[in-house]
Amino acid sequence: MNRIEVCFSPGEYHLYEADFQLVVVLDVLRATSAICTAMEYGLKEIIPVASVEEARKLQSEGYLAAAERGGQIVEGFDMGNSPFSYMEPALKGKSVVLTTTNGTKAINMAKDKETVVIGSLNNLDALCHWLIRQRRDILVLGSGWKDKFNLEDTICAGAIADKCLKSGRFFADEDSTVAAKFIYRSARDNMFAFLKASSHRRRLRKLNLNEDVKYCLTPNNCSAIPVLENGSLVRMNQETVEAATL
Repeated sequence: MNRIEVCFSPGEYHLYEADFQLVVVLDVLRATSAICTAMEYGLKEIIPVASVEEARKLQSEGYLAAAERGGQIVEGFDMGNSPFSYMEPALKGKSVVLTTTNGTKAINMAKDKETVVIGSLNNLDALCHWLIRQRRDILVLGSGWKDKFNLEDTICAGAIADKCLKSGRFFADEDSTVAAKFIYRSARDNMFAFLKASSHRRRLRKLNLNEDVKYCLTPNNCSAIPVLENGSLVRMNQETVEAATL
């Protein structure tokens, strides 16, 4: 039997990282939701970078680049981390460099692990279906908000943990995983209402981004599983996904 645990934020990652080689990174509002959507709509790859400076450098070399800080698009970039930006047909088959306040930081923290995949509520069932068949210890890493706990990533992490634990193939030792599971169970019937008072929801509401929030809190509108390969996030090969069902 394998182990699954939840780490609430990058600030706690060092307490967990040694025990896991498969990491699921979450940033529900909105980076990982945007990444899953990008893969669903046919982008070739997303290159996650930790800093705006790295994104500008690659932009100057001819890459399409997107940057978000504090919920807003950084000046000089055409896109941020709204999932709707990545539905554009013109982006199909393209490469995009992305930096965000929380999500790309967490991805880069985990990049040396054997396998890093991207999760969200949007690809919840497809991701869990694959994870359950991995027979490996799994760490679910929430991006949080500036290294602090947040509700939306915890709910999503709890959903993943709950589904994996119910399969009978996993166990959990940490109270963080137990807490995430029960927070998810409290929220699952109406996540939008449950998160109404959350800090990041308030930030995004002030920026008139409620449609983004609704989209990001909609389970299973994507089936793509983004995976980190050679520094780029690409859609997991369908044969790989299907092989996991055998």
